[in-house]
Amino acid sequence: MKKFISMILAGSLVLGGCGTMSNTAKGTLFGAGGGAILGAGIGAIAGKGKGAAIGAAIGTAVGAGTGAIIGRKMDKQKAELEKIQGAQVDTVSDKNGLTAIKVTFADGILFQTGKSTLSTTSQNALNEFAQSLLNNPDTDVNIYGHTDNTGSREINQKLSEDRAASVKGYLVAKGVNGARLTTKGYAFDDPIADNSTVEGRSKNRRVEIFISANSEMIKKAETGQLK
Repeated sequence: MKKFISMILAGSLVLGGCGTMSNTAKGTLFGAGGGAILGAGIGAIAGKGKGAAIGAAIGTAVGAGTGAIIGRKMDKQKAELEKIQGAQVDTVSDKNGLTAIKVTFADGILFQTGKSTLSTTSQNALNEFAQSLLNNPDTDVNIYGHTDNTGSREINQKLSEDRAASVKGYLVAKGVNGARLTTKGYAFDDPIADNSTVEGRSKNRRVEIFISANSEMIKKAETGQLK
């Protein structure tokens, strides 16, 4: 346990100096020496606990060159996603210590309060998002639904699950392979703002999507086939 805590502390020091680094540089850093365990620790810090859970662990450390190639690929997709109106796009890391992408859609973009039906505006945003996923097929996608704390836990748990499922269903309808997509609802257990204010509750009603390299992308990067 002490060893793991020390690793996380070391990772947080590294992460503190990464603010201006590109994903390519971060991919090299996470791929060299740190390996999958350090990457998972840093991912947990960057992704509020979810970073360590995203991506399929391959069981061996990923080399520096592979990490850099995947980082460059993720840089390109991140640039695509940043053009989508209402999407906040951030860099995190996955179980393998590789660069991953976090996309957050706010309630005002995706859903009306207390609803899980996608609005016309959100469908337009997800059309662009789906196209990006189709353009980049060698990734796994985790979709997480969140709510504010209005109402009972039972209601909010179902609502968060339904919101994540609505996003998945729409993406599948647009041609994205459903096998790439997993969903989970967090109810109001992972707030990012103060639930005692209207503004805070609005921020907490959201869907977060994590995009990470799958085993096929890693294999292509290792063999020089990833473009």
